[in-house]
Amino acid sequence: MFNEMKDAIDQLDEKELKSLLFQFFFRMQAVENRKDYSEQQFFLDIKNTYNDLLEERENHAMGEQHTQFDTTHILFGDAPTGSLKLVLKELGINQKEKIVSFSDLFSIGPIWKLHESKGIFNRHEWLRAHINNEDDMLTNYQAKFKQTILEIEQIPSQQPIIIWAGENAHEQTGLRLVLYLLKEKTSDILIINPNEAYQTKLDTTEIDFTLRHMGELSFEQLKQIYENEKNAHALTQTERKTFVQQWEQLCQDKEVLRIWENNKIISVPETFYDEYIINTLKKFHKKDKQNEFIKSARIIGEVVGHLDQYVGDHFIEYRIKRLVADGIFDIEDVTKAMRYYSIKVR
Repeated sequence: MFNEMKDAIDQLDEKELKSLLFQFFFRMQAVENRKDYSEQQFFLDIKNTYNDLLEERENHAMGEQHTQFDTTHILFGDAPTGSLKLVLKELGINQKEKIVSFSDLFSIGPIWKLHESKGIFNRHEWLRAHINNEDDMLTNYQAKFKQTILEIEQIPSQQPIIIWAGENAHEQTGLRLVLYLLKEKTSDILIINPNEAYQTKLDTTEIDFTLRHMGELSFEQLKQIYENEKNAHALTQTERKTFVQQWEQLCQDKEVLRIWENNKIISVPETFYDEYIINTLKKFHKKDKQNEFIKSARIIGEVVGHLDQYVGDHFIEYRIKRLVADGIFDIEDVTKAMRYYSIKVR
């Protein structure tokens, strides 16, 4: 039930959310200031709002099932998905073009046979054991992952498909997984590379910025890229076959960290960034001229902010905890979340 409620809230836009919050606070104030509005009535009103939201979610799902979409977009990650939804709505085509997305980060964690149930289970178990995720990404992870695969497999034949994948291991790994799932489809498949479009089609000559993943694009940049790239050439059968073969090789790998280098996905040991993490903490000690405990969030932010790869906060935190367990770092306070504890070099 919690997940159904979250899904219903996720479907609301900012204006609708503010309205819902205003109604909630208005009724709370009415309980305090009006004799004719009781706590029982307040509860009944909130319950009715709750039921209305769930009903709206069901109607939305039923409506989407019967909507005939012209195009399907496939994305990787929540941030770019939310941005593209806004772009399609702004362009007035959100009822014609559907978005399917994986709420995941494919540069980290096992991807062994991820197109099969046993691979999804294996990935989920590793994430649960090693990634301290404060949000609900891992809630019903396997069911949501399988649902996304089902949505991809149910894309009608002949319907154009646009896959968004930039120059990073996360999106490139997802790209190969998706093209494997689509290997029997006869649809035209177009890849939009945000990095390439950002460098060649947008006026960024005066901006010193390297795009690491699609989620870093602004709304206007994403809108312009889509309008510029939506009519590009579809993949050839030879190109599609190459991507499928690359996935078949990649999904045999047992490593849990991948980087993008020389236009290739490279699997590296999970200790790949350990030395950089250690040196970053030492740099902070040197700057402060003392070997005091430092909030782990500062170290994680510094490391992630200077990497040219997209691996996320949680993987770096996982490595910090391993360095603590290996006796390289000392820790102070609890490890419930990165903002709660501090570390120093032993």
